[in-house]
Amino acid sequence: MSRLDDVLAATRAEGRPALVGYLPAGFPDKQTAIDAIVAMVDGGVDVVEIGLPYSDPVMDGPTIQKAADAALRHGFRVDDLFETVEAVAATGAPTLVMTYWNPVERLGVDRFSARMAEAGGAGLITPDLIPDEAEEWVAASDAHGLDRVFLVAPSSTDERIAMTAKASSGFLYATSVMGVTGARGATSDAAPRLVERVRGLSDLPVGIGLGVSNGDQAAEIGAFADLVIVGSALVGCLLDHPDDPVAGVAAVRLLAEDLRSGVERARTEQLR
Repeated sequence: MSRLDDVLAATRAEGRPALVGYLPAGFPDKQTAIDAIVAMVDGGVDVVEIGLPYSDPVMDGPTIQKAADAALRHGFRVDDLFETVEAVAATGAPTLVMTYWNPVERLGVDRFSARMAEAGGAGLITPDLIPDEAEEWVAASDAHGLDRVFLVAPSSTDERIAMTAKASSGFLYATSVMGVTGARGATSDAAPRLVERVRGLSDLPVGIGLGVSNGDQAAEIGAFADLVIVGSALVGCLLDHPDDPVAGVAAVRLLAEDLRSGVERARTEQLR
């Protein structure tokens, strides 16, 4: 059982979904990013997802792209990622890294995995790596005790979902809409159908991402998903306060509290 498994077992025992919060490392600077992620945990996030800023984020929407671009312009380096992971993992929250595969390959898959483990990281979410091409990552993650979180989409066949779930550990990341990341005014009606399909093929917990921006949406998603994943809305809190990082961090915590109230309401609804 990994730390991530322990937290998901605990939230399941409470009868509620886990809340996953995403913020990129290095935005608007390394220390403010750490402060914001810790504030997110203080606000009620169960599992942390740290983004590794990348120059070609093909699956990220404009909000996360803007933050990643700023981090890179301000001199973000991969060493900053591991320092951020170490600081956040010290809170006790399972700390995953969301990363495109190129930076992992450039550093070296085993070296990247070893540094993640040394920093106390829980594993990687790899949006552009499919299990068919992940032999080296599977070996490295097994060797260093890291979880592997792969993605499925509404367009995935049952065969693809079953194979991806078998290769994953911790949970399976189900993208509820086709397209790039970003907060939306309404959640996707494809999400419940996708979760139902996944549960018919695997016992792995299912996380829903792409689009959740407030507590009401978190409650809606939490009524049928095992994890509610929020990214762009949290990043937007920092983008909305470009000249006042303290206010940005405070806004992150407030949104995390609202989102946590949403997943708690999901528990209440399930108990009725």
